[in-house]
Amino acid sequence: MSMSGDSQEPHKDQSQAPLIEHLIELRSRLMKAVVVVLVVFLGLYAFANDIYSFVAEPLMALLPEGSQMIATEVASPFLAPFKLTLVVAVFIAIPFVLHQAWAFVAPGLYDNEKALAIPILVSSIALFYAGAAFAYYVVFPLLFEFFTQTGPENVAVMTDINQYLNFVLKLFFAFGVAFEIPIATFLLILSGATTVESLSKKRPYVILGCFVVGMLLTPPDVISQSLLAIPMYLLYEVGLLFGRLVRRKAKADDAEEQET
Repeated sequence: MSMSGDSQEPHKDQSQAPLIEHLIELRSRLMKAVVVVLVVFLGLYAFANDIYSFVAEPLMALLPEGSQMIATEVASPFLAPFKLTLVVAVFIAIPFVLHQAWAFVAPGLYDNEKALAIPILVSSIALFYAGAAFAYYVVFPLLFEFFTQTGPENVAVMTDINQYLNFVLKLFFAFGVAFEIPIATFLLILSGATTVESLSKKRPYVILGCFVVGMLLTPPDVISQSLLAIPMYLLYEVGLLFGRLVRRKAKADDAEEQET
């Protein structure tokens, strides 16, 4: 029995060794990502109030001269810029964080998967940034102009800084994720989970779904809902376009292989 136990023990150690190594590597890469976020945060913290002023500019530009935000909680003047700076640090460090995730999973991928994954990763980052920029430069001015002009004339707009931060962060995230639709559509087609023809037939349901998502993720008004739903649908069409191009390329490659 002892011989049987001795012969099984090395096999057990060998099976556990790769898992332990992977966990150690994962911890190392997570620590690197956290350190980079903290370094970026510490570098930005001196400008925390300036960053908050920049994010608040779309609303403040529409308020009467001399207007200002208010803080209804004791710690809000400190916590709101602190939280915003931390979010911006994560936002800036996203490329490095995703690079660490890529470096962790890349050894298990085939060469053709690596060649495809890198453009998808870069495109995902660029689209998320584009969504946030679209929210700040296009959506916020239109949205805040609508809010400030539709209220009663005898009501002064005095927004709490913490409530404003939660509001804009929600929209940043919503538009950043919405701009990932081309990637999601492309991956569905590429994986074979669906086809371009099937997705094209579902356009009416997609349009309805975009407006439902816009209703759930944005304030309860038609303008903000449409400003999210319309770009979502257009990005869906972009995903279908790339899906058609990839399918044509795959067919051309198959034809070349058959000829050879």
